[in-house]
Amino acid sequence: MNEELLTQEWQALIRQYSDVLPVLQALAESHRVDLARNFYDHMLENPDSSPYLSHEQVRTQLSSSLQRWVVSVFAAQRAEQVLECIEMQQHVGKVHARIEVPVSLVLRGARQLKSHLSRLLLESELDAQLQHAATRLACQLIDLTMEIMSQAYSASHDRNSRAEEAYRLFSVSQNLGAEKERQRGALLDWENQLMFALATGQQASYLPRLGDSEFGLWFRHKASHAFQGSPESTSILAYIRGIDSQLEALRAREAGERQELPIDLLRQTREQTKSIRFLLDSLFEQANDLEAGRDALTHLLNRKFLPVVMSKEVLYSRQSGHGFAVLLIDVDHFKQINDTYGHEAGDLALQQIASLLTSNTRGGDYAFRHGGEEFLLVLVDIEAGRALQVAEGLRQRIASEPFRIGGQTLQLTVSIGVAVHDGHPDYQRLLRRADQALYQAKRDGRNRSILLAS
Repeated sequence: MNEELLTQEWQALIRQYSDVLPVLQALAESHRVDLARNFYDHMLENPDSSPYLSHEQVRTQLSSSLQRWVVSVFAAQRAEQVLECIEMQQHVGKVHARIEVPVSLVLRGARQLKSHLSRLLLESELDAQLQHAATRLACQLIDLTMEIMSQAYSASHDRNSRAEEAYRLFSVSQNLGAEKERQRGALLDWENQLMFALATGQQASYLPRLGDSEFGLWFRHKASHAFQGSPESTSILAYIRGIDSQLEALRAREAGERQELPIDLLRQTREQTKSIRFLLDSLFEQANDLEAGRDALTHLLNRKFLPVVMSKEVLYSRQSGHGFAVLLIDVDHFKQINDTYGHEAGDLALQQIASLLTSNTRGGDYAFRHGGEEFLLVLVDIEAGRALQVAEGLRQRIASEPFRIGGQTLQLTVSIGVAVHDGHPDYQRLLRRADQALYQAKRDGRNRSILLAS
């Protein structure tokens, strides 16, 4: 999205209606409370909006935010003001994508806002020509903001969808050993069926196609998508097509009478199937690659899947009424370890802490390497008091653990910021509160856990 072109388009629009822009500015400023109240009264009548507007705190915050939004849209004139307003629309679009507000709901709200502004202008003492010009400018500016929001929404939603699909594939791949053996078995079954059919002289039309076999269907519809772009996947697909093409050629040559056993085809197929098995093993090894979804150093989840996990937990909390918490953990004075003992020693310390985190949390919780010496835990189905107890238990466990690094034993401590989901649909707000709690824990002297109240 080119902000410079959008800025030029925005300024061209307000230059075209420069004589009525002050009218709109004054109208938005004087009626902003009324506009916001009317907007949300109308939206609350729509049952589709209830998941996003039912939270009292959200309604209170959104009302003041909408008032500021209306005023800012009609107040922006200079290039820097317009650019700031454009960036605000992009931010709103990204937030809407993050909390999965339907675009149709946003457009419905914009339509209601334009309708109410038009009524206010009709009720004003302006002459008809100025009323018409002001209405056109108001509608075009709101349409432009919706276009900018929608572009940002679409881009962010696409990224979230790709991450969610990657997480789904990652989750499925957690049982890689069983899947690998199942698909190797399916490939062997097809090979045995083909060998038996060839050996017993069955007509070519009855020879089993690899692409239609259990293995072929799995690979074409699932694995090729999961491993898209890898040379091994491309080669396996080529082998499948090649083998089936040979079988098609055999069918085409068949004249109905019994034929000699095609030894060359048998030998070639066995070699190709052997190659497929080799490539398949290689793909499953790659699926185990920690970079697919885990931090290569600590084996914890990396930040790639944090938006997906947080969105899922927010949705689950909304549907079930169960809360969840975020623990943001920072290793105290970590730079001194790197400076004194070297980065390899620092890596060992992070690995030991990661191991302690995974062994002292429940199977349903999520542990992330958040970056550098920071870790992040998502504790599911938990309330504030218990979340703080878990944080304190982890802090004490780490503080009492002897860390053996470079032949020496060190004592490390961590600071932990705790925040509990309060029903707000935007998970970024929860992450910010956890970050604020962590900052307070470090400011208060480190080696402590702080729960930031809602």
